[in-house]
Amino acid sequence: MANAVTESTFEDEVLKSDEPVLVDFWAEWCGPCHAVSPVLEKISEEKNLKLVKVNIDENQQLAMRYGVQSIPNMILFENGEPKASAIGAQPKTALERSLGLE
Repeated sequence: MANAVTESTFEDEVLKSDEPVLVDFWAEWCGPCHAVSPVLEKISEEKNLKLVKVNIDENQQLAMRYGVQSIPNMILFENGEPKASAIGAQPKTALERSLGLE
């Protein structure tokens, strides 16, 4: 299950994490965001990733900091740095390829 993170918890939950973190930038009104959510849950379980969600309506500064202009937007962080990203609701294999997880 994904944890919701905010601007105040992002550093501890993502940037200081000892494990890779898949960050899902989303919004409540975004249909494709809801569609891709179970796919991200499955990927995080299979690849042993920490999965967190950032609501862009409530955390606009984070979205701006990481250049999120379209959602859903997934960014894989390792050692506090963005490593790969994927934009849009895609099939599981396409997301894994975009995120370098195949």
